[in-house]
Formats: sequence, C-alpha cells, structure tokens
Amino acid sequence: MSPIISVSNLSKTYGSGFKALNNINLGINRGEIFALLGPNGAGKTTLISIICGIANPSQGSISIGGHDIIKDYRAARSMIGLVPQELHTDAFESVWATVSFSRGLFGKPKNPAHIEKVLKDLSLWDKKDNKIITLSGGMKRRVMIAKALSHEPQILFLDEPTAGVDVELRKGMWEVVRTLQASGVTIILTTHYIEEAEEMADRIGVINKGEIILIEDKATLMQKLGKKHLTLQLQHKLDAIPEALAAYKLELSGDGRVVTYDYDTKGDRTGITSLLNDLRNAGIRISDLDTTQSSLEDIFVSLVRAP
Repeated sequence: MSPIISVSNLSKTYGSGFKALNNINLGINRGEIFALLGPNGAGKTTLISIICGIANPSQGSISIGGHDIIKDYRAARSMIGLVPQELHTDAFESVWATVSFSRGLFGKPKNPAHIEKVLKDLSLWDKKDNKIITLSGGMKRRVMIAKALSHEPQILFLDEPTAGVDVELRKGMWEVVRTLQASGVTIILTTHYIEEAEEMADRIGVINKGEIILIEDKATLMQKLGKKHLTLQLQHKLDAIPEALAAYKLELSGDGRVVTYDYDTKGDRTGITSLLNDLRNAGIRISDLDTTQSSLEDIFVSLVRAP
C-alpha cells in the first residue's frame, strides 16, 4: 500500500539564506498516528506548513493521497485538516458559526448533523442544556480541532495540540485522537510532551536542524535504543567494584551501597543471572533490587544531543 503522504527530497531555504529543511524524505501510512519530535527550531512547523500549503517548498515534491500539493492543490488540501499551534478563534462569532464557516471554505455543503457530532465528540456541547458550552482556554483548543474536522478530512495535523491544556483535558483529547484513528483518519502529531508520543504514536520521527535523523516504529525504537537499568541495594558498603566484575561495567554510587547495571533486552540473554552469581561468589550481598527502562524522552534527548 502506498503512503497517504509522500515527501521526496524536500528542502526549504528562506530569503535570509537560512535552510530550515534539508532533503526531507518521508512517507506516512494511511490510518497511522505519526509523532514528529524535535527541539524548538528543528523544522517541525515548517514541514507541516509546506505539506498543508501554507508555505512554499524551495525544492522537492509532496503528494497527498496521490495528489501533488502544487499541481492539484485543491484536491490535496481538501484531504487535510490542520490544528495550528496558535489559537485563532473569532471572539464575535459563535462556535457553531465558526466551525460551519470552516466547512464552507472547502466547498462542502451544509451538514448540521456532522457539525453537531463533531462538537459533541469534542465535549463542546452541553448535553443537559442541549447547547454549546462556555469556552475556557482549553476548550478553545478543541474548537480549533472542530474547525479542522468540519470538512471531514482524511488527514489531521496536530501541531502542539495540548500546549497550555490541563492534564484532564489533555487525556480527553487523547481519547478523541484514538476515536479519529479508529474511524480511519491519519494523524500527524508534533508535541513537546514526550509522554503523548509514547502513549499515542504508532511510529516516531525525529527531526533536528532541518533533517530527519530517525523514523521508526515506536515499539522497535524502544527495543533498539531503550535500555533497562538494574539497581542493586547492597547490605554492606563497597569501596570499589572488584576486578572480577569489570566486564559488567557496573556503576557504584557515592555512598558505596548502590550498584547499577545497564543491559539491553534483545533476546533472553540479559546477563542478570550471571551477574547475581558472580556477586555472590565475590562475597557481595544484596538487600534489594529494582529494574527501570529508558523512556522515549531519554531516547529523544540522546538522539538530538548526539554529535
């Protein structure tokens, strides 16, 4: 199956000479949630803006569902809904009017039933009083999503969708995203909340300094780059790691009572059983142990900091 979004050899250089994107190649599959991660200034918003037709590429090509974004821009853009970082809502228009207007911009006929469904799905409708609720800052973010969904797009871009949103509302929006995916919508998410990508995404892309440095299935990425840490609490203080245990590359804490062992999870050979046997043979007794695993945030930081 061909990807619903295909980006080939895409670059963007501004008039100042700043190169925001450099030879981006990217394919996004139909129906997946793709998380695009990167530090500030990495090129995330520039990439999204070009795909959505807001900015022009300097070179390269992009197709949306087989439609070239320049040669067949109307068909391409009609497939896309965009929720930008900034909140843009008309304070003098009702929520119903602004969402309906967004639908009309794409030449779609009036469909009150669809507009009502979108508002209810996004919890923008007071079912008790059968009316649109009063908007808080977080609810205005949901209005932006409603506007993006008004014309029934097949692709939804969420550029920092939960910025400034409280935890409860953020989790509610995650549920909305899952529902959209279940209906067949392809979702591209950029976020600084790494736990969002870890919770939601099927695949992860990392962009840094205008270049894609990694694209991987989330589970595969966690397996490849994530490490597990075994922390051993010792019964007695240890002044130094015995030479016989050097192969394990253990780390000894400052007080000499905690030893840390890092290992990967490929296959069944973690080395833990051998380590525990060798510790016992060296006369080192353990009072407790614990294991933790690297998070996606740990992996992301290591990737963007790499030379």
